[in-house]
Amino acid sequence: MKKGGTKIVIVDYGVGNLFSLANAVGLFTRDLVISEDANTINNAEAIILPGVGAFKAGMEGLKIRNLIGTIKAFAKTNRPILGICLGAQLMLTKGYEFGEIEGLDIIAGKVIPFPKFKNADKVPHIGWNKIFPFNKGRWNDTIMRSTGVNMHVYFVHSYIIETKNKDNILALTKYGDMNFASVIKKGNIYGCQFHPEKSGPDGLTIIDEFIKFVKING
Repeated sequence: MKKGGTKIVIVDYGVGNLFSLANAVGLFTRDLVISEDANTINNAEAIILPGVGAFKAGMEGLKIRNLIGTIKAFAKTNRPILGICLGAQLMLTKGYEFGEIEGLDIIAGKVIPFPKFKNADKVPHIGWNKIFPFNKGRWNDTIMRSTGVNMHVYFVHSYIIETKNKDNILALTKYGDMNFASVIKKGNIYGCQFHPEKSGPDGLTIIDEFIKFVKING
């Protein structure tokens, strides 16, 4: 698995709050770089795919930098990936924000708008909310292993992840009268719909566990 390059690369594709994320990751490792260079990404031991904004803009940002094939190939090596917010959504097969847009198809599924709620909760979903396991015991041996059940984390999104395979769901969050997937997983690939870097000390535990996971698997 080890490639001999920079251990962790935060992928810059033009739609992320990169420096706050880099500051958070930098609390746990110095072996970190922000890059849009395909060779740098390809030689990393792990990548983080951040992002804020629309699915279409995210995929266009990857396309103009010729990074779509790079990230899809990286995922096939089973090296660790952490997608955050839009970065997590882009890992799905398709998104339906401003049309039907092809995603990275790393995890089978789609990104759809929140349905209308009977109790009229506001969309976008902004602020603190709880995450809880999809199934008991599923957090063991994952980057969620130090995360408390019903821990509060910070969300900013109007669209939700719907995986084709329910086994890809690690955590759920309740909003309105529904539960949606807030953490997804496939092999060594993780996606958080929320922002762990903006979720205080509890959110930082997830980043810390991801760094430890990279070191174990590097």
